[in-house]
Amino acid sequence: MVKFLNSTVRNALIIGATAIVLLGGCSSDEVDTYQEQPVQKLYNEALAALNNEEYAAAAKGFDEVERQHPYSIWSSKAQVMSSFAYYQSNKYDQAILAAERFIELHPGNKDVPYAYYLIAISYYEQITGVGRDQKVTRQALDALQTLVRRFPNTEYARDAQLKIDLTLDHLAGKEMEIGRYYLKTNKYIAAINRFRQVVERYQTTSHVPEALHRITEAYLSLGIEDEAKTAAAVLGYNFPGSEWYQDSYALLDDNYLRPEVKEDSWITKAWKSVF
Repeated sequence: MVKFLNSTVRNALIIGATAIVLLGGCSSDEVDTYQEQPVQKLYNEALAALNNEEYAAAAKGFDEVERQHPYSIWSSKAQVMSSFAYYQSNKYDQAILAAERFIELHPGNKDVPYAYYLIAISYYEQITGVGRDQKVTRQALDALQTLVRRFPNTEYARDAQLKIDLTLDHLAGKEMEIGRYYLKTNKYIAAINRFRQVVERYQTTSHVPEALHRITEAYLSLGIEDEAKTAAAVLGYNFPGSEWYQDSYALLDDNYLRPEVKEDSWITKAWKSVF
């Protein structure tokens, strides 16, 4: 529903802007005359601009193809090319809007998988460092997963899967950053909750060994020895050569403890397929 409303608002704004231009032209001494051009000429000029890496001009040209010849067979192709041109010029919002509009108008077109890919990659390339808000990272993940789910056997899905792994690692990194801050300020429960997100939701990422070690550290600080031992045991079983396991083992040893699995621990349940 939200997408439909947003699309309606965008269309209304476009119509409104056109009306303003037309009214302004009527009150001016110089009247700009509208001249329709052949669709082939418009499309080829836009394509030439794209090949010359004049992406802004290319996007404008492809948009003009659709505006002047909305029912031409070239119109749908121009919409996809417009999205690509906007993407190439780093105008990601416009690229996403153009691709979404193409999908909405031509859901059965053979270029729909590519349009989904343009949406996903436009979000993906806006991902910022873990110190920033990760809204766009989650949007990228959603778009990439949608692409893989809907078009699993395409070349776009294969590339998207690689980017999904990197995106998950990025989101896990954000949780780790916040968790470390809480741990440093002795907010152990809050820290555990962040590290738990990594262990439960991002098990394929590179951050899991450290997350398990930090959980060991936090539970020891709270005096909850069974959970600390379990976290260390899971860490040692899955990442026996990790430096994080060595650190966890040393922490337990300093407290005269050894890694040991507690069967009803949330940590065990999160990794129950291992045991």
